[in-house]
Amino acid sequence: MNATRPSPEEPLTETMPEEAAAPRIIPRSEHPISRKNIDREALKVLYRLRDAGHTAFLVGGGVRDLYLGKKPKDFDISTDARPGQLRKLFRNSRLIGRRFRLVQVFFHGNKIIEVSTFRCRSEHDVTNSGKEEILAANNTFGTPADDSLRRDLTINALFYDIENLSIIDYIGGVTDLNNGVIRTVGDPNRRLSRDPVRIMRVIRHAARNGFVVEKETWAAIGHHLDKLTLCPVSRLRDELFRDLHSSSVTPWIKLAMECGLIFVLLPFYKPCLLDSPTAKNSQKLLLALARVIDRIHEQQERPLADHLLLAALLIPWAEAEFDLMNTSVKGPKSHGFSRSVRNRIDANLENLSISRALREGITQLLVHLPLFSVHGENGAEWPKWLKRKSYFKECSFLYQMLMEATGKDHAPTELPPDLIALPSPPRAGSHKRSPGRGKRGPALAPSKKGGIFGLKK
Repeated sequence: MNATRPSPEEPLTETMPEEAAAPRIIPRSEHPISRKNIDREALKVLYRLRDAGHTAFLVGGGVRDLYLGKKPKDFDISTDARPGQLRKLFRNSRLIGRRFRLVQVFFHGNKIIEVSTFRCRSEHDVTNSGKEEILAANNTFGTPADDSLRRDLTINALFYDIENLSIIDYIGGVTDLNNGVIRTVGDPNRRLSRDPVRIMRVIRHAARNGFVVEKETWAAIGHHLDKLTLCPVSRLRDELFRDLHSSSVTPWIKLAMECGLIFVLLPFYKPCLLDSPTAKNSQKLLLALARVIDRIHEQQERPLADHLLLAALLIPWAEAEFDLMNTSVKGPKSHGFSRSVRNRIDANLENLSISRALREGITQLLVHLPLFSVHGENGAEWPKWLKRKSYFKECSFLYQMLMEATGKDHAPTELPPDLIALPSPPRAGSHKRSPGRGKRGPALAPSKKGGIFGLKK
């Protein structure tokens, strides 16, 4: 994937425009989005807002995915209704967010439709203070045009209008979708410096859709990569797992290596993948393992458990660091070897604040992998004593993943339930809070088991 190939069109502007241009309206006859592919509950919210006299559009990734013929994971809505008005209109809802107040509307089956009020673009107003801010607080409202200019990428800044079934495009997002281009809204240097996590979103959407990154956006990524260290660790970790839980791990790793992102998130990999005499072999093995992960995720439609996923992606590093597959550790030596691996993993994953339990799971898988290499040669049956080990199921699966990556075998398609990641919450957001006395909460009261429709407190 040549991420630096110039886009088919010149950048729309070098700085955020003072006024949004008149939008391009794409009628139903000229776009592929059909209402039958829109979530029923999202349509209910849109129609209720319309019937109450409000302007409301389907926005963001839902419009992008529908346009590309994909099934959206989320259906987000933007409207001119204020949060207080939304709470009155949807009693089965709650307010979330600190930087910008959002309303989550709850439906059966743990489904949540997230509704936001059109935001103003004061974050991007030109100032003369000379100060650099990252994620400055903002909770003001604006117009659809303002809201489109607040979004990260042009392909995520489209509106779908259920009134006339048209797409509303203020900043050339449809053109970029048609041309397969990832481009920031406005000046990429300003956008990425204000929120460096947008770098990860640029790479994510390029990887998942097979798009190229527009040249000025690509240059800005290299210029602002170091600012990722200023962002909260929890955001970086969560964004990383979003990419690793996808079925596009292979193209993500290719792009992340090309732009240097992977060496900011996982700095211990730089010597292994760039500076070592065996760097080419490590890169080849990492990409081969990523392809196995993508195949499993695609077939299972659910990601691997996090400790198994990270252990697989750390095999090339462990091989370069410890000559893992040629290590023969027996008796007293096994404890020292295990401690060495654990200490290195703790140090390597410290910058992402990976939980201790997760690090222990990764360590156990990697330190026992040489044992499976010895007993798995020539398709021999596993010894009974090994089958009785608590780590057998997980480590044998990891070993089969490695064998598939090296062209020697094929990992099984069916994953044991405990090797699959737990379902993610329906939507990212603040934790559930019980409404205080005298304050109205969702009309659908939490059940005895906790939460609304099974959502835990």
